[in-house]
Amino acid sequence: MILAKNILKKVSLGILSLLLLGGIFGGGFYFGQKNNALLSAFNRPLAYSEDAAVATGETGSNLDFNLYWQVWDTLKSNYVDKNKIDDQSLFYGSLKGLAEATGDPYTIFMDPSEAKEFSDDLAGTFEGIGAEVGIRNEMITVVAPLDGMPAQKAGLRAGDKIYAVDGTPTIGLSLNAVVKKIRGPKDSVVVLTIIRDEEKPREIEITRSVIIVKSVKTELRSDGIFIIKVTNFNDDTEGLFEKAINTALTKNPKGIILDLRNNPGGYLETAVNMASEWVKEGPVVAEQFGGNKRQEYFSNGNARLQNFPTMVLVNGGSASASEILAGALRDYKKGTLIGEITYGKGSVQTLRNLDGGASLKITVAKWLTPAGDFINEKGLEPDIEIKMTSDDIDNDLDPQMKKALELLKAQK
Repeated sequence: MILAKNILKKVSLGILSLLLLGGIFGGGFYFGQKNNALLSAFNRPLAYSEDAAVATGETGSNLDFNLYWQVWDTLKSNYVDKNKIDDQSLFYGSLKGLAEATGDPYTIFMDPSEAKEFSDDLAGTFEGIGAEVGIRNEMITVVAPLDGMPAQKAGLRAGDKIYAVDGTPTIGLSLNAVVKKIRGPKDSVVVLTIIRDEEKPREIEITRSVIIVKSVKTELRSDGIFIIKVTNFNDDTEGLFEKAINTALTKNPKGIILDLRNNPGGYLETAVNMASEWVKEGPVVAEQFGGNKRQEYFSNGNARLQNFPTMVLVNGGSASASEILAGALRDYKKGTLIGEITYGKGSVQTLRNLDGGASLKITVAKWLTPAGDFINEKGLEPDIEIKMTSDDIDNDLDPQMKKALELLKAQK
């Protein structure tokens, strides 16, 4: 996913939705200023008029917004359990439907509680199972179980299709609705019915927990190879990555393995800054808006890691900001991609804060690599393809890491 801390920062969360969580790994986000444009549920707007259409440039549509209020009043008057519905729930529900009507799973209206959950996700603290999900071929699909979290420990894998949550089928439900069903307080249990490859459906029972994730982990091996594992591009990532850079500059490793597997994304600015530690100059990523408008984001010129041989590990759980970083290193020949084809999350969202603590996330662009590749829905192909088999996982084997180590040890 691609997110932004302010209007200048974007993120590549793309996709997805942190289950444990509640965030959405959507492609990219701009965090804008408070938007007062949404109407109040209790102050009815005027019916749609041709004058209003001309004023807003929305000519060609004959819309009667009185229809909205007709439905509102009919529900309030005739719904069998009308005493169980309230104005705010109706209002927020209608805004959710408005966003869903775009047909884009990453354009989402979030009510105040959902917006807070999303913010907590970016801070790296939440309660849930520790996995991110998205929609692939109209099925809710696991993008990335986070390392060491309940989902991974229970056996959930990237690519698993979630058919049901606690016995309730997910078909026809929005991504956000499924995430809400999977989330829950620590020590509670959720049962996911999943379909893996061509196998029969199976149930996986997961005990939720408090998830606190440090997004960067490092290991300086005795053979002089430095491993940097980046799990997300969150609030803490740049500070932790700076420490990793200092270690590399001080210890002068033989080579670096940048592990982006099962990384669902995060802040675009963070991905750009990290790529800049290998790429001296030039664009790191470009965004393609409607009307052929394009915006490029350039290296900041640090390039402190440019002379270290680098292997980049990727898989089907590497998405958005991960793909931006991997794509830049591939295009500038600063890193060899090893593993499996990445997720293919190549759209960008803006995030607008609204009245009352709500938020609206809108897809506004697609992004492409420095070489001009659109990766949306197709992903990045690794330079060296090595798949992880079920036997590898069951026996705690890592042929992708093994290959990266072999290549770096062979460096003269």
